[in-house]
Amino acid sequence: MLSHRPPTFGLRRGRRTLAGVLGAAAATLPITAGTATAGAAAAPRPSGDALPLGTGHMGIGYQADTGERSAGPLSGSGGVQGIDVSHYQGAVNWAGVRAAGVQFAWIKATEGTTYKDPRFNANYLNAYRNKVIRGAYHFARPDLSGGAAQARYFAGHGGAWSRDNLTLPGVLDIEGDCYGRSAAALRTWITDFYTTYKARTGRDVVIYTSAGWWNGCTGSWRGMSAKSPLWAAHWTSAAGPTIPAGFPFWTVWQYSSTGRVGGVLGNVDRDKFNGTRSRLLALANNTP
Repeated sequence: MLSHRPPTFGLRRGRRTLAGVLGAAAATLPITAGTATAGAAAAPRPSGDALPLGTGHMGIGYQADTGERSAGPLSGSGGVQGIDVSHYQGAVNWAGVRAAGVQFAWIKATEGTTYKDPRFNANYLNAYRNKVIRGAYHFARPDLSGGAAQARYFAGHGGAWSRDNLTLPGVLDIEGDCYGRSAAALRTWITDFYTTYKARTGRDVVIYTSAGWWNGCTGSWRGMSAKSPLWAAHWTSAAGPTIPAGFPFWTVWQYSSTGRVGGVLGNVDRDKFNGTRSRLLALANNTP
């Protein structure tokens, strides 16, 4: 069984990089400023071979661009802890995950407009049953179809939302290369995804990315900073992540790709929420 990371398939990036954003829905969260530079990632490389459909997962593009696997000691290991998973983790024992102190998780649901992760249904249900506050994520494929079409597929195949104390808003995972698109075209693609997802669910989609991707691929675009919560990928032993230019703070930080957690066989991404459990519940329930 794969412990977490499949081959990167020679994934290469265009000249741009991504990190996430925190928007109005999370504006009341306690905040910790990050370092708003592109230092978390090397300069993106020219666009390369297409990723085989279904193989995308959080961190695959970040790892390909930076060559990083993790960092230690893990300065993000305190506070409100979470994980993110896909079928690469195999069968997850969610009772063990919750017993290990994990309070939240995001689970891969979809990619493009035809792929649904084969472990999603079991992961999503069993996380809920074990009181892990969970949400779904979509691995963006701007090379395959438009943002609106992918948002509709995501919302209809796992990315829906309900106010029940246990459901987080969906995540747009956008990383890797620039998919042969200009910064203007990628800004439009992200806007179309955001607008369509919000129309379907009533929620601002969370954006997972790295400073390298966002600054490079969108041209340090500031257009999402008042809309979407930011989930910053930066595997570091620093006190906080480097965040994209234009974004004042992070909501979630993916600080390691090689974490170990009870209930998961092998490595798993480790994440930290920027606030207390009560603020995490506010994000889940869309309350002040």
